[in-house]
Amino acid sequence: MKRRKFIRYLQGSLLAVMGIGLTSKFHSSQAQTGESLTITWLGHTCFLFEGEGTKVLVNPFRQIGCTTGYRDPKVDTDLILISSRLLDEGVVDGFTSNPPPMLLFESGVYQVNGRQIQGIRTVKDREGGRRFGNNVAWLWKQAGIKILHLGGLASPIGIEERILIGRPDLLLIPVGGGPKAYAPLEAKQALEVLQPRIVIPTHYKTEAADETSCDIAPLEDFLTVMEGTSLRVLNQDTISIAKADLPTEGLLIEVLSYKFD
Repeated sequence: MKRRKFIRYLQGSLLAVMGIGLTSKFHSSQAQTGESLTITWLGHTCFLFEGEGTKVLVNPFRQIGCTTGYRDPKVDTDLILISSRLLDEGVVDGFTSNPPPMLLFESGVYQVNGRQIQGIRTVKDREGGRRFGNNVAWLWKQAGIKILHLGGLASPIGIEERILIGRPDLLLIPVGGGPKAYAPLEAKQALEVLQPRIVIPTHYKTEAADETSCDIAPLEDFLTVMEGTSLRVLNQDTISIAKADLPTEGLLIEVLSYKFD
């Protein structure tokens, strides 16, 4: 996608970079007692996070390849975060709300009406970025929960990134392999480094895939590698998590189910 197509979304982004709070549809980042974070899986690495009066959409995609059978993820949102401009995690045209949602797509620290959102630059592939360039992992706190969305990432977490991230409460991590995402064993190694409390696996093969052009593995391969870890499989695409729900020790894998009907 050409850069000019991003410009209409960037007025708010530029203000955020300068540390000026936005007033549009954002509310205070102070979590209310007992407030929960609602997470909806829209397919692949695309999720909608709702809490504290704010909707954050991460990695909307085009329906092609591994995402062919998912519904269009253009939902109502205040903010869009993308990890790259690849078609499976960075398609932002077609959002029709007025005003349009704010867009962040580059690494950096942004202040959005008192809420800090950090984009952490990582190397996307196993070839030093020579094939797919960089990836932006997104880190922010919402409803009192520290969220890290790794996007599509195949390279190990470096020391600098580890320091910037700290320990996330909720981690969304790709697990299906292929040239631009962690294979199951690589994902397990990343979990050992980051030590999240809850993990939601992403970027794995489902019935949405075009069999002729999707080269990633199913979720079962990751779950086999993680055998012995606490696991909860939900028969729904949405989950609500409050800060009080976070495990005090160990790791919990939460698996959401996409509704293809």
